Amino acid sequence: MARQRRPGVNERMKVTVIGTGHVGLVTCVTMSMLGHDVVGTDMDQEKVALLRRGIPPFFEEGLEQALRAELTSGRLAFSGEPADALRDAEVVFICVGTPARSDGEANLIAMEGAARDVAHHGRDGVVVVEKSTVPAGTSERVRLTLTRESRGLRFDVASNPEFLREGTALADSLRPDRIVLGVQSDWARDVLRRLYAPLTDQGHELLETDIATAELAKHAANAFLAMKISFSNGLARICERAGADVVAVADVMGSDPRIGRAFLNAGLGYGGYCFPKDVAALDRLASRLGYDFRLLREVSRMNDEAVEAAAAKVHEAVWNIEGKRIALLGLAFKAGTDDVRFSPALQLAERLVSAGADLHGYDPRAADTAREELPDLNVSDTAYAAAAGAHCVVIATEWPEFRDLDLARLREVMAYPVIVDARNVLDREAVARAGFAYYPTGRTAILTTDVTAGPVSVEAVAVASGAA
Repeated sequence: MARQRRPGVNERMKVTVIGTGHVGLVTCVTMSMLGHDVVGTDMDQEKVALLRRGIPPFFEEGLEQALRAELTSGRLAFSGEPADALRDAEVVFICVGTPARSDGEANLIAMEGAARDVAHHGRDGVVVVEKSTVPAGTSERVRLTLTRESRGLRFDVASNPEFLREGTALADSLRPDRIVLGVQSDWARDVLRRLYAPLTDQGHELLETDIATAELAKHAANAFLAMKISFSNGLARICERAGADVVAVADVMGSDPRIGRAFLNAGLGYGGYCFPKDVAALDRLASRLGYDFRLLREVSRMNDEAVEAAAAKVHEAVWNIEGKRIALLGLAFKAGTDDVRFSPALQLAERLVSAGADLHGYDPRAADTAREELPDLNVSDTAYAAAAGAHCVVIATEWPEFRDLDLARLREVMAYPVIVDARNVLDREAVARAGFAYYPTGRTAILTTDVTAGPVSVEAVAVASGAA
């Protein structure tokens, strides 16, 4: 059967998405919002049941409302049966997890399983699209699996990596700064151009490459962003020793268009599902190809160092941690999500609990997921409840509500007026006026030894003691 180009530009296409995690579910909703008929499928039957009721298994801004609207429209459905989901699909997105193995190599078992499902149940002429983040060369393994398992199915394989940020994933998907297509046939190129026509017609940039380049581009982008974060955290250590302000330094650097300000905020480091595994996966790929990419291992080491530095600040602030009540504000790996996978906040929590702290945490979205991850953590309903009787408050995630804390109320409920700001969320002078000892990141700390006399900087204490 010859495959013919269908007429029309913004045509309605039949799309199946395998995997309904963060990437898969956002892809389902986005493709439906673009006017396509979409079926999402997942081996987790409980998740499928929730999605059919319009309940996403995780928090993303605007996702639940969009999910329910698209279910009502009739364009979006979910199935726990691959045969039903794949039968009519013209395009299949593979959005399964690719977690890191113990050696850093990406675990691609779910990718192989998804390819096998397509081979058994897909229609002739289907375009199979890798959207999961995979090492360069994975497309050839997908292609081989389809060939071996399908017994004559005609198909094309393509790569369409996602560049979504958790917390703004739906907005990023509907207003992408670039759409990357890795293709090697005119048929796949034509199908995917038509699929994305509703976005490219609005002026969103489409970049077309070969498949290996598209696969590698996602790992390269995430590793580079992780490197910027680790660089900023290393710079913070220098600023603290030199009496400089890492925020101001980053502002100066970011004003250079060759550098840019994004991802230069010093803090607890990067976390979440993507950056840690993608840095490790790129390092493993480089090693397998005969190149020692040592910079990537240093990026990871410096990321761990950022959590250790925050733990050291807490020790410095309260002296002995054993028996002290510590309030940890923020548990998700970043604001805007309930995701606690590889969360620096929880890594810090584990260190403090191990040191003997009576730890109480609060997060506006991630309380339940954090409780599952770290059962020893006491979770409070508000920031002030977590801080009640605390000897130190640690701000570990940059939720906007923490910028607006009532400092007078916070100080009133605490045992000691001490704040360790691991994300530089608070206004330094406002905290000082409120009478707190304040330990920011990459900036001069303020020690309040006598609240009637006003704030005293670390340098002033050093001079008075003869240490400087």
